[in-house]
Amino acid sequence: MKKLFIITGEYSGDIHASHVAEELKKIYPDVIIEGIGGDNLRNAGVKLFSDHKKMSAVGISPAIIWNHFLLGKRVVDYLKNDFKPDLVLCIDYGAFNLNVAKFLKKAGIKVFYYIPPQVWASRKWRINTIKKCIDKVLCIFPFEKPMYESYGIPTHYCGHPLVSQLAPKADKEEFFKKHGLDINKKLVSVFPGSRKFELKQLMKIFIKSAERLQKNHPDLQICISHAPNLSDDVYNKYLKHNSFKVIKGENQALLSCSDALILASGTVALEACLYRVPMIIAYRGPWILYFIYLMVRCIKKVSLPNIIADRMIVPEIIQKDVSVKNISYQIEKILFNDSYRADYIRQLGEVKELLSDKISSKEAAKVILEEFCNNS
Repeated sequence: MKKLFIITGEYSGDIHASHVAEELKKIYPDVIIEGIGGDNLRNAGVKLFSDHKKMSAVGISPAIIWNHFLLGKRVVDYLKNDFKPDLVLCIDYGAFNLNVAKFLKKAGIKVFYYIPPQVWASRKWRINTIKKCIDKVLCIFPFEKPMYESYGIPTHYCGHPLVSQLAPKADKEEFFKKHGLDINKKLVSVFPGSRKFELKQLMKIFIKSAERLQKNHPDLQICISHAPNLSDDVYNKYLKHNSFKVIKGENQALLSCSDALILASGTVALEACLYRVPMIIAYRGPWILYFIYLMVRCIKKVSLPNIIADRMIVPEIIQKDVSVKNISYQIEKILFNDSYRADYIRQLGEVKELLSDKISSKEAAKVILEEFCNNS
């Protein structure tokens, strides 16, 4: 009977981990799985060593660092002395997982990494830690496999989880009717991010851009996506002086039914790409953090569709260039330049084709089972 321990640090990792656990139990029902996670892992029948709520706090503070240190020590001691797993599966959350992996390696515990740190985007030196501490990388982007293998790191390409997990496009007529939208008018949706600091940096300029667009094109409809993890109060202070419709907790339906999107950077850009909805990425942060980012980055592109395609498809408006003029110009181009729009949608389809149709969680479970079988 084999034992697996899974380590996640935030909500998205918990979701991906739960799918892997479910797939593994289908093909190997006797597996014993414990881990650090949240409700999704718990609902998949995984016994939690610790809930990761404290881990997913945003920022750096003595309390956060201390909590991570204590949890890391506890989990390493538990794995070495009590649970003694056949394999540990780290998922995302690089700073914590790579530190824990160093101690597990010294203890002779095998570690696989599913959804590894994006060393190709920044802090590429972390790949040396991965080479020393991780026995196999289970990557989700096609370009990651040759990169890791060039460093002599055993790697398996699982495919991106979104390809199989993304909900089908919503029925546009039903969605518009539900939210009182006019099916005969174009819809621009704004996704300002899911963190308070992102709203602080972006929401006002996004709102002003939407107001400019609606002033120039009175028939244009505007919707604001409300991240479900943020309170109504956080949003309301930005929306006092306009009547834009706010839709909460229906991100994927809203994405798939829109004609154009104003997005903060993030996974939402890849979701929009898979729905083949044209978008612009606009992102800015405090200048000190931006300068640090410039020093550690490895690539100049910021949106996943552009990184996967290795060319500029999605317009990226970054830092000092984030303005009402630039945002509204790019959205008008998407909406009213028919040849540009058709070519844009075609290129988004090409990005989707670059991602395999593998079911990522099944691939990960298969690789874990192979490891168990090889060490029976």
